[in-house]
Amino acid sequence: MESQKLVEKSSQYLWLPFTQMKDYDENPLIIESGEGVRLRDINGNEYLDGYSSLWLNVHGHRKEEINNAIKQQLDKIAHSTLLGAANVPSILLAEKLIDLAPNSLKRVFYSDSGATSVEIAIKMAYQYWQNKGQGKKQKFITLQNAYHGDTVGAISVGKVDIFHRVYKSLMFESLVVTFPDPYHHPESLNSETIRDRALDELENILAEHHEEIAGMTVESMIQGAGGMNIMPKGYLKGVEELCRKYKVLLIVDEVATGFGRTGKMFAVEHEEVEPDIMTVAKGITAGYLPIAATLTTEEIYQAFYDDYTSLKTFFHGHSYTGNQLGCAAALANLEIFEREKLVQQVQEKSKLIESLLEPLRDHPHVGDIRQLGMICGIELVKDKKKKVPFEWAQRIGYWTTIKMRELGMLTRPVGDTIVFMPPLVTSEKELEEMVFILKSAIEEITTEAATALEV
Repeated sequence: MESQKLVEKSSQYLWLPFTQMKDYDENPLIIESGEGVRLRDINGNEYLDGYSSLWLNVHGHRKEEINNAIKQQLDKIAHSTLLGAANVPSILLAEKLIDLAPNSLKRVFYSDSGATSVEIAIKMAYQYWQNKGQGKKQKFITLQNAYHGDTVGAISVGKVDIFHRVYKSLMFESLVVTFPDPYHHPESLNSETIRDRALDELENILAEHHEEIAGMTVESMIQGAGGMNIMPKGYLKGVEELCRKYKVLLIVDEVATGFGRTGKMFAVEHEEVEPDIMTVAKGITAGYLPIAATLTTEEIYQAFYDDYTSLKTFFHGHSYTGNQLGCAAALANLEIFEREKLVQQVQEKSKLIESLLEPLRDHPHVGDIRQLGMICGIELVKDKKKKVPFEWAQRIGYWTTIKMRELGMLTRPVGDTIVFMPPLVTSEKELEEMVFILKSAIEEITTEAATALEV
């Protein structure tokens, strides 16, 4: 079909997620194919995949082993329900996930996206206490600027104002505590002091309200959509210790950070944290098919295990839960991780990325560079010394990524923080090419913006 007709049809029929469609109509993009870490649009233009197709691609596009695994599974069966009947790939994948996960986790409940895995975690934690006869424990603690997905339960433990305020009357109320954010902190304090103050604030809330708190949700080590903010060392471990002390379930969101992205298989390994519940998605199938999972302790599982008439069943499920094609892709993905020692590769590539980004630290409009493994956020500011942001309406992050697209790389910003999160297999040469585009776009757009302000 003629490319212009496809653009017209996309504008006429589609409603894209997290997209102001007026923006899309002004800058349309339709992807047709991909190979390795490159994507190709319907006009034949190629783009480096600088955000892993929204933080989930691992091995690049069209990885032969995963393609073959899906084809082989397709010759057996594409899908059968997991409601009351298991299937082979879902069993094998569950075993593999428990083998890889922290020791505390022993059970796997499947779903189809990061948001649904968090929704399940919230409902499990809530019902766990009901089943245990502690019905007062109904509330949740979350962190300022947290993002856990877009279902109603997930947004209720999310605190990114621009995303969530319009739905306020739909949401249940959570207790919100400060995220220990050294760069954005109003006082010039070291990260240890900021961390300790945040933990003290959390403990005060737990001491006062623990009898009514079911769980605490927290993104593992780094906030994603809230601004790519990294926790000070020791904070997540401190949260775990406080949750144990006050008998509150620790729900760790590894949707964006899991499967090697931070230089560990799961980011909790950086601080040897053992969650009560852990959610995973995105990289679980290397970006091929929508599979997610909520992992829990045996203690939580046993609180639901009883005669049907006790009404302790977890009444939750999705039509495509445990889909065989997705589970087959995930199994092939994890085999590649082991065979190619991909986590170790990420650790080495992270050092290269750090060195490539280092010159940007001196740029007059780069306020901060935050990196954990192959997750990076470059925050653009109007005034570097005073940490004054550009005017919100200028949309510097957005226009920088549009310029990057023109130069041959795709990513999406979080406000004025540019996300750089390439596939884990990206070569040294490709990383250099990506960072060159990143630097060029930042230089051009911020210079134009600063000049316009002066005029």
